[in-house]
Amino acid sequence: METTTSSTKTKWGIDLAHSEISFKVKHLMISNVKGIFTDYGANIYFAGEDFMTPEIDFFMNPASINTGDDKRDAHLKSVDFFDVENHKQITFSSKSCEKTGNDGHFTLHGNLMMRGITQHITLDVEFGGIMKDPWGNQKAGFTLNGKINRKDWGLSWNAALEAGGVLVSDEVRISCEVELVKQS
Repeated sequence: METTTSSTKTKWGIDLAHSEISFKVKHLMISNVKGIFTDYGANIYFAGEDFMTPEIDFFMNPASINTGDDKRDAHLKSVDFFDVENHKQITFSSKSCEKTGNDGHFTLHGNLMMRGITQHITLDVEFGGIMKDPWGNQKAGFTLNGKINRKDWGLSWNAALEAGGVLVSDEVRISCEVELVKQS
């Protein structure tokens, strides 16, 4: 635990074995393609156990993308999309949090940085609760969802379809299942 002059901060980490960072986009405008990132982490602090006071610095390696297709993954890693040779991290830093109801739902505001471009985003968050695991570790569960326009970060590659529309939608849906573990 870290102590500051204003309050006690509690550090939490992501339980990688019980978390998933994923996204999906429309393909051919008729179906969704889903992908995950496998290399990520975060520095997370709350004032005590008040989850409405998050200090989150999240980072992930875009080269860890996995859509289940090696050729598509190679294209997503190229300069057409994530340009992983020149941009080694995607980051999110929280700015504020607000309750959206009495049922554990809230909105998280922050800055998402990809390809050297930072944009403000909002994520809908559902707090799943706190529980001790069989080994005495305190865990907290969260589901996060949001939508971004990939072009806002320079991910603008696309192909027009003969019948109209485009190969890949501009809208990307972010979906994260995150289990945190309280650090000692």
